Amino acid sequence: MGIQPSLKILYLSAEVVPFAKTGGLADVAGALPKAVRSLGHDIRIMMPRYGRVEVEKFGLKRLLDAVNVPMDERTEPAAIFEASIGAGAGQTPVYFVDSERYFDRPGIYMYPDDAERFIFFSRAALETCRALNWQPDVIHCNEWHTALIPNWLKTVYRDDPFYAPLATLYTAHNLEYQGIFGYRILEIAGLADTGYIAHPDVAPDLNYVVDLMARGLLFADIINTVSESYAREILTPEYGHRLDPILRDRRDRLFGILNGIDTELYDPATDPHIAAHFDLNSLAGRAANKAALQAEARLPVRKDVPLISFVGRLTDQKGFDLVNAIADPLLRQLGCQFVVMGTGELRYHDMLNALAARYPEQVAVFLTFARPLEQRIYAGSDIFLMPSRQEPCGLSQMLAMRYGAVPVVHAIGGLADSVANYNAETGEGNGFSFAQYDAMALYTALIRAVETYHHRDTWRQLVRRCMAVDFSWAHSAQRYVDLYCRALAARRQSQRTLEDYALRRGDADAVTGTRGDAEIGDTAP
Repeated sequence: MGIQPSLKILYLSAEVVPFAKTGGLADVAGALPKAVRSLGHDIRIMMPRYGRVEVEKFGLKRLLDAVNVPMDERTEPAAIFEASIGAGAGQTPVYFVDSERYFDRPGIYMYPDDAERFIFFSRAALETCRALNWQPDVIHCNEWHTALIPNWLKTVYRDDPFYAPLATLYTAHNLEYQGIFGYRILEIAGLADTGYIAHPDVAPDLNYVVDLMARGLLFADIINTVSESYAREILTPEYGHRLDPILRDRRDRLFGILNGIDTELYDPATDPHIAAHFDLNSLAGRAANKAALQAEARLPVRKDVPLISFVGRLTDQKGFDLVNAIADPLLRQLGCQFVVMGTGELRYHDMLNALAARYPEQVAVFLTFARPLEQRIYAGSDIFLMPSRQEPCGLSQMLAMRYGAVPVVHAIGGLADSVANYNAETGEGNGFSFAQYDAMALYTALIRAVETYHHRDTWRQLVRRCMAVDFSWAHSAQRYVDLYCRALAARRQSQRTLEDYALRRGDADAVTGTRGDAEIGDTAP
């Protein structure tokens, strides 16, 4: 994109590490802005202040006492707090939208008024920019929680000179979670005049509900998702979750960027939670970590037995139906050890407990999630299992590789982009993958991995190759800056196109965009 000016970016996320986390969105939101800031751009994060985000614990300071937030036919106040994350050039401001009514609760999601809560957050984010007299060039929206912002900027705020120049990048992390609600939500959002968004090719029922993600995809200047493979996959009915027609229409605005990981937080050379430190050039500490993990899991401490691990949700989406199908032959025939950490469907809790009872010297189950234990599992296991049915990006396989655990993955989405299948003849590759989603394909990949494990010199080279992959945010952050510049260019071109169209027709409504906001293609050239 050539020489890039310093940009002002508002980064919006429903969750951000270390303040609130339920999944990978928080990890991305806590790492990507710091990397962008290190490149010299004025990026600022904004999130809700949930009940768990305690003022004293996180050192929050009150920035604004009251920002008036339009909600339906009324306004409601939001206080704004401030903190920061990162250090040095990457130190990044974080703003918190505070509302006792909407956010002073123990949880983050799964409340009956979630749509209203995140409409309030998103609208408060826009109004806070004006209150601070800080006009971003680009607003980076994430997931359905902030998907109405591109819609508002081209409707409710279209004639406001403060907001008119703002461009939007919308990141869809996972199309499974779209934020689907009833018509009342449009009234609360001040969008009732626009009605439902109709598209001739989407499933008919989606034309008669309010799909917030669909609006983000339709109105954003640029769209992206979290791996190049997933960006291609979601153009198909199999992975598009009924939004693929919209995505195909806007494919010229759709990009894929593989997520990174926080290489300072996850570093086997400095990690305080593991038994022994190690790095790419000195792997001796891995043996100590394996022994420590076996002891913690109450398994026999044996060097010669391959230790396979799984960290994640115990659901079919994460491939646990395949794990269930092969668990017995895997343990009986390959003689490996298996350590699992995670929670999920009750039937898989029961299955794992029964498996541990049948194979007490081979299976250990931790039905919980704790980051220190997660890191000890990465550092101590030989093989990391991630057979997800679909995986937009995935971070666990990258973290495992950072700690020298060789991944076995289903070649889908971000797993395909981050793990290269090992070729015994050429010595190339950094893991083991399988293309067909079935139990035998997974079992075959695990056999290959276990057989390779017993060739110690080859395995050591494979471990080093895993650890050598650069999954830091540095490269991906620059690609996001490129997208911010693309979004700005698209927004400016869109405004020029509308102005030219209005001049030709003498149509004032064309300039304001009132005549076609619900139609594909009217929101951008």
